[in-house]
Order: sequence, then C-alpha cells, then structure tokens
Amino acid sequence: MRIASARRLRGTCSVPGDKSISHRAALIASLAEGVSTLENFSTAADCAATLSCLAGVGIRLGQDGTTVRIHGGKLRPPNRPLNCGNSGSTMRMMAGRLASEDFECTLTGDTSLSERPMARIIEPLEMMGARLRSDNGRPPLTIHGSDRLAAIEYESSAPSAQVKTAVLLAGLRAQGRTAIRESVGTRDHTERMLQWFGVALETGSTVTAVNGPARLFAAHLKIPGDFSSAAYFIAAAAMLPASDIEIVGVGLNSTRTQLIDVLRSCGAEIQTVDVREPCNEPVGTIRVRGCTFQHASSNVIEGPKTAALIDELPLLAVVGTQVPGGLVVRDAGELRFKETDRVAATVKNLRAMGARIEEFEDGFSVDGPMRLQGATIQTFGDHRIAMAFSVAALVAEGESEITDAASVAVSFPDFFARLESLVER
Repeated sequence: MRIASARRLRGTCSVPGDKSISHRAALIASLAEGVSTLENFSTAADCAATLSCLAGVGIRLGQDGTTVRIHGGKLRPPNRPLNCGNSGSTMRMMAGRLASEDFECTLTGDTSLSERPMARIIEPLEMMGARLRSDNGRPPLTIHGSDRLAAIEYESSAPSAQVKTAVLLAGLRAQGRTAIRESVGTRDHTERMLQWFGVALETGSTVTAVNGPARLFAAHLKIPGDFSSAAYFIAAAAMLPASDIEIVGVGLNSTRTQLIDVLRSCGAEIQTVDVREPCNEPVGTIRVRGCTFQHASSNVIEGPKTAALIDELPLLAVVGTQVPGGLVVRDAGELRFKETDRVAATVKNLRAMGARIEEFEDGFSVDGPMRLQGATIQTFGDHRIAMAFSVAALVAEGESEITDAASVAVSFPDFFARLESLVER
C-alpha cells in the first residue's frame, strides 16, 4: 500500500465492532442458557478465529453480516486441533473456557502465535485442576479440563486482561469463590459482559471475584465500535492542523481511552458527545479537530498508564515525533511479545523515516518535533505496526510504502478504505 502525505482529515466515519468485547461476548454467550444475539460483531480475523474454535467444540452459531447468534450449550470433544490463527486473545481466553470441560483439546496457531507466551494462563488453570501441556510455555497448547475445578485466589504476575478473563471463565464452573488480584487494574470488558449475562461479581480496582458454579442467561447486545481502531483516525486528525472529523458509535470504556488524555495533554481538541450505556458499556461520538501540538504536561508514559495504552504505543511513538520535547515510553516489555516485537519494529521504522529514537529493553524515547520522510515500512505482518505507520505516512514528506498491508485484516479489514474516505490532499 502506497500512502502520500495529507493536508487534513475531514468527515464522519464509524469503526468495526470492538475486538476485545466481541471475543468475550462470544465466549460468554456459549456458557449461557438460550440463544444470544450479538450485533456489530467485529469483522477482525481474530474474532472469526474465536467463532471457529467455538464451532469446533459443538457450539451452534449463525452469522448474518455482523450479527452473530450463539446457542449456549454443552461442549463436545473436537475431532481435530482448534486453530486460533494469529489470535493470542482467542488462545488464552478459550483455554479458560475449556478448562472446565472433561475432555482433551489442543489449541494451535500460526507461526507468530506459536512464539507467544502462554505460561501466564497455564499456571492458574493448573492450580484449579486442569492439566495443560505446551512447548516450554508456548503453543501448541493442549488442555485436559476437569468438570470439578477448584476455586482459587490468584495473584497475576503481570497485568493482563486476558489472564483475568481465562481465570474468571474457568471460575464460572468451579466450586466456590474464584478471585484474581492484579498489581494494576486492566480493561474490564469481561466483568461488564458477565454482569450483562446475569452473573453477580465482586469487583474492585485490582481484585475481581466470581462465585461458582454460576448460571448465565442469553442476552442481546450491540457491540460498540472498537476504540483501538478509532485511535488511528483520532491521532491522524490531531496531527494535521486543518482536520475536523467525527467517529460515531465508539466504545468509551475508561480502561481503553487513555489515548485521548495523552493527546489532550499535547493540546489536541477532542470531545466525546452523545455518550450512553446501552449494554453495560459506554458508547458515543468522538470529535477531533487538528492542532499544533504543545509541550505535553508529562511526556513520560510508564507504569499503569503503559498497561492502559499497550495497543496504542506504536501509534504514540509516531505522535511523539510531532510533539515538542518528544515522548518516552517505559514498562512496555510486553510489546516485545505481540504479533512481532513491536518495540524493535517501531524503532526500525521510525529511523527509516528519519526520526531520532532510542530503544530500551522496555520501551523507547523519541525526539520531537521533527519532519518525517516517506520510506518503505516493514510491518513484520503486524496489523498495529501497519496502521500506526500508515498514520505516520500522512504527516511525512513524500510517499511511503507499507509492506504486507493485508495484515490489517487481523483487526480492521477495511482500514485503508475508511482512512482514505477521510483524507484530503
């Protein structure tokens, strides 16, 4: 994909259904009594992998465009390994769903997924009574579940909403109170979704608990637009001074929207309006006007802030090149274990565009403001690198070439078409 510099972004658009919520809605609906209807289900390949895995263990489902209907019910042993594709979310959360089933099942994935760590879910699920085999903590992952799981109190070694979800899904079928404690709070989509399906939870800033066995009831919901997808349009519009856009129907869960706070601290004009909460998740319209960035009130992202911004950090590196004083990211070692090493990929590509950036083991420091130059961008098959540097191309001089641009299908299949609909040159 070749992308030239842009003068501004103008217009109104929407984004696909939230990927994180779609995964969880499908998995939780499979546990519920009756037929659940999930509107605006994510078009991401990752979420299609979750549906495929559920079908592989006997869950009946139907799909009409972006509406998915899921018949909750008993699972059956699959006749082949379940392919999670490129989706770590599918593998980690599906493992929690399968832990309470008294049969053996193997979860596999593509080459990238086969390199990602799974020990963080293996430990708590084995503490509950499931048996798991892996390749030294990496996929393929074989789960022999138990219909007599024990409730546990577990302290997660690293903040991870996926680990929390795996433990809670297993805890729904365990005997007694299952609790998970985190050092910092992570996104709470699972808790909100479980409540929507009728489950009573104990929730706090860093502790979540469920009493099992729990009974779930079928539900109807419209999934909000994916904030992590909207982030690319928000940042692009903020960096191009004459921009004026609206993104409608976007999820505004406070555990996901830290990017807005960061951009506002640099002087960006961003409003959220028409906010409502139809399915236990806040949703609304985001309005962005372009600006000339100022020195941020703090140009260091670290600790809990890093955890909240984990999906947007490559994009924020791009933003940092336009901010007086630049931007520093620390405590982001998790980025090295995504679809690719996102720290290394971000540093390599920004240097190719002429940026000054220092690489740390747990993050980076980028100088700003500076004028980027068009370049050939190596995405390493990573959708978030592809989208972040498509935004960089809009503010760079000359034309950039995004290699393996099709990787955006993992989360946002029509990203380029929607971006182009807003661009004015």
